[in-house]
Amino acid sequence: MDDFTQEELAEAIRAIVSTIGKCEKVLPKLKEGTSQHTLLIRRIKAFRIAAALIERELGR
Repeated sequence: MDDFTQEELAEAIRAIVSTIGKCEKVLPKLKEGTSQHTLLIRRIKAFRIAAALIERELGR
């Protein structure tokens, strides 16, 4: 991740955390077992992985 500055990575973390929060607010409104519910769960997991990788890069 040498192509990104520390500030860009920190901003990406803030954006990802915000998106995770928004997704988590919508999740209870979706019926379990539907494709929308499954997709949202997978997106949340992907965002958490992305955030963890960025935090590792930042040395947190």
